[in-house]
Amino acid sequence: MAGVTREGETHAAPTDEQLLALAREAMQRSYSPYSHFRVGACLLCGDGRVYQGCNVENASFGLTNCAERTAVFKAISEGAREFTAIAIAADHAAPWPCGACRQVLNEFAPGIRVLVTWEGDRCEDATLEQLLPHGFGPKDLP
Repeated sequence: MAGVTREGETHAAPTDEQLLALAREAMQRSYSPYSHFRVGACLLCGDGRVYQGCNVENASFGLTNCAERTAVFKAISEGAREFTAIAIAADHAAPWPCGACRQVLNEFAPGIRVLVTWEGDRCEDATLEQLLPHGFGPKDLP
């Protein structure tokens, strides 16, 4: 996608539409042979870097990793710690983050914006605080 920040590069922050397009692009790489529920994510860092992720299923279902956590773990492994938005794309249903993904996002960015898109052009957004009210995080530990 011309003119858009590529994974790991620092540039001016992409627009919401560009983040959603990058999430849709990541969705194309989903490995979901069991559920056939493809999900892609694009995580925006505070410095403008972006990291994409897709869901990766496993025959041992408990080992499946969601797109959101894939993107977060990629960013963390590259040294990023500040996240401002995450865009999530799926084919047929609104791909709001699961509880595990909400908790992982809360660890690093309790105020993050969450944008979701499905069926090609349907979009909604919320804050993580709206999706995980009273979430447990680092602030709750002694």
